Amino acid sequence: MARTREPGRGVAPDRDRPDGVDDVHGPVRTCIGCRSRASASELLRVVAADGVVDPDPRHRLPGRGAWLHPDRDCLTRAERRSAFPRALRVPGPLDTGALRALLDPDSGTGPQTRDDRRVSTRKQVDPHEPAVKPSR
Repeated sequence: MARTREPGRGVAPDRDRPDGVDDVHGPVRTCIGCRSRASASELLRVVAADGVVDPDPRHRLPGRGAWLHPDRDCLTRAERRSAFPRALRVPGPLDTGALRALLDPDSGTGPQTRDDRRVSTRKQVDPHEPAVKPSR
């Protein structure tokens, strides 16, 4: 005899979430600065490498990551609460200078003028040219 499910069992009820994350598709993460939930595409991932907090805008760097709104206020809150070492699970203080330069271009530590165009760092490759040139 086949077992049947009771109506309404096994499915989480629809709840109205006060933080407005119910219509977000994809992964949802928590900002370590303001502790609010948002889509991972809205947050900046950061990782710790050699005592420095490195921004990871492409979400590809190895290691444990933490998520932060790309906003100076959230960065300041996270620094004040010592959230970076705790979230990244590393001992001791971390240098957030690179992250601050990225989020606060007016601070004087980062580039003064920032162009919104993407700069390509990869070499243009012709698909019809052989990958390895024959030797003579």
